[in-house]
Amino acid sequence: YVESLSSYARQFLGQAQKPDVDRIAGLSPAIAIDQKTTSRNPRSTVGTVTEIYDYLRLLYARVGTPHCPVCGREIERQTVDQITDAIMSRPEGTRLTLLAPLVRNRKGEHTRLLEKLQSQGFVRIRVDGEMKELDADLELVPNKKHTIEVVVDRLVRRDGIENRLADSVETALELADDLVIVRFEEEGEEGGDKKVSEQIFSQKLACTDCEISLGELSPRMFSFNNPYGACPECTGLGERTHFAPEFIVGDPGLSIKGGAIDVTGFHFTDETSWSYCHVEALAEKYGFSLKTPWEDLSSKERDLILFGNKGEELVVDTSRTRYNKGKPYHTSWEGVIPILERRYNETSSPEMKEYYHRYMRVTPCPVCKGARLRPEVLAVTVGDKNIDQATHLSIDGAHDYFSALSFPAAKADIARPVMRELLARLHFLLDVGLDYLTLARSSGTLSGGESQRIRLATQIGAGLTGVLYVLDEPSIGLHQRDNIRLLETLKNLRDLGNTVLVVEHDEETIWEADHLIDIGPGAGVHGGRIVAQGRPDDIAQNCDSITGQYLSGRKRIPVPAVRRPADQGFLTIRGARENNLKNFDLDLPLGVMTCVTGVSGSGKSSLVNNILLKKLESELNRSRRVIGKVDAVEGIDQLDKVIASDQTPIGRTPRSNPATYTSTFDLIRSLFAETLAAKQRGYKPGRFSFNVRGGRCEACSG
Repeated sequence: YVESLSSYARQFLGQAQKPDVDRIAGLSPAIAIDQKTTSRNPRSTVGTVTEIYDYLRLLYARVGTPHCPVCGREIERQTVDQITDAIMSRPEGTRLTLLAPLVRNRKGEHTRLLEKLQSQGFVRIRVDGEMKELDADLELVPNKKHTIEVVVDRLVRRDGIENRLADSVETALELADDLVIVRFEEEGEEGGDKKVSEQIFSQKLACTDCEISLGELSPRMFSFNNPYGACPECTGLGERTHFAPEFIVGDPGLSIKGGAIDVTGFHFTDETSWSYCHVEALAEKYGFSLKTPWEDLSSKERDLILFGNKGEELVVDTSRTRYNKGKPYHTSWEGVIPILERRYNETSSPEMKEYYHRYMRVTPCPVCKGARLRPEVLAVTVGDKNIDQATHLSIDGAHDYFSALSFPAAKADIARPVMRELLARLHFLLDVGLDYLTLARSSGTLSGGESQRIRLATQIGAGLTGVLYVLDEPSIGLHQRDNIRLLETLKNLRDLGNTVLVVEHDEETIWEADHLIDIGPGAGVHGGRIVAQGRPDDIAQNCDSITGQYLSGRKRIPVPAVRRPADQGFLTIRGARENNLKNFDLDLPLGVMTCVTGVSGSGKSSLVNNILLKKLESELNRSRRVIGKVDAVEGIDQLDKVIASDQTPIGRTPRSNPATYTSTFDLIRSLFAETLAAKQRGYKPGRFSFNVRGGRCEACSG
């Protein structure tokens, strides 16, 4: 495909390595849908990946009902008379400045706009919050974002100005697309400081009770990836990563001097260290002991150590340190957590960032509570739900909710095409067995199989024809109940006029195939040949095909006649409540193989990975883990350690291979170093490593 493009177009595309094949004929445009996780970007969700969220943004922007984010009442449009009355309700003598906002956060010199305003007779503008005279000498920095507001009128609130005020409001509304900003400057009480405030009025949307106005609703306002819609506190992430005291204090039973805080850079166990002399001065000033166990310190004393003494002066004795000041050193204690935050922000080393992440935890944003959007955006509803509540419905719940919606005649024509696309994409996700997911689910938390089925649903929604789809084990991780729906989806993809090529071991998928290719007969050097091909019935009768022998029943996996007794104790989980788990108790037998099964989305991973594994890693491996919601896990004292084996790749570099990963290569290198030729030349085991100079090929650096 790439070779069919011009040389100019090819330079922008990554060059794929040609396969070791003599000839391929009849190749259609191909799309590979593999099992790698869609995205590790924390902003990527199921809704954004499937483009369903784009349709939701469009729906809420066009037919949503805005409400006041403060009082909750429906927001209505304001007339010129209502705006004038609101301004005139201010105290007598208030200075008024009417501004028309013309440019918001846009780069450029805006020369034409400034010249046009000057020709219309305006003399003042406000640029980036600063008042300026509108003259020929005014120049703006072209590569900087600017906000420009023109001063339409300046007057003092008194009786008899209503007509002039109404005319000025109308002028500002015409200039600024139905928006006007009014700056109020009121005299302070008893000669105090003047009170300055601003209010936005709009002919479009406003709450007159709370004096809150909104601009026209647009799809970008509902995007947490756009500054117009994203929560300003968390910038649309919905969460905050911060250092957690429970992770920083490794053992609350120890004292500060005994090593309760064991973080790189804080040597509280060493009396000659810079950090120790600071906390020693802190303890002396506030009357506590560094030998007291951490759990026995008061909350105020713990906060002093962790968060600092808010700039209060300390007299630090530095005579025992390498940085002896020679006299008492006057300073303050910044605090362990502020110091860690500063170091985390200053370091550019990925290794150090990863190290600091051990002591951090993720919590919902305190402002948006995890909703990612601004309050005024979350106050817009379709039906009785805002866009965040809609995305937290399960896929089948969202399908039922939007299917049941009805709109008044004026909005129905606008909503109909959007609803059609929205419901179709939700239906495709249902077809591939993902009814349990929510649209707000982060893409990075999806399994490989879930990511693959999401991309599969997206491809069905695209409606392409004449395409070759290549899928790698789409049934992996899928319960048999959901397998039938997946197979129906693959058939629909085929029936659109496409070719579907599936690499699969699942028996149900094999029997549903129109054509079956069996490669073998063994693995590695014993494989690599076409053993059989044809319809599944034909393969089942082929004696040379191992797959066929299992399909026909001539070979089968024997079911054990006797099971190992569960008589070596139990791990007891009490009050499991993580995600959708319903506060249950469970006994897991030790010394046997236990299988946890259930339909997709039933809570298997929540139980095993989020609760059990993290609790065991925390207790046995002393790892810092955020454990899922559970009352207790009993019986851990019967275990020595826990080993987690998952499907993540074990090698991070091209130098890693099975021999190096298992340390077998260390023995091989030592063996070669013991040979006579190696000893004669003085070779050590390192000479036989491809990671260091000397023995490796220098042309490719090993």
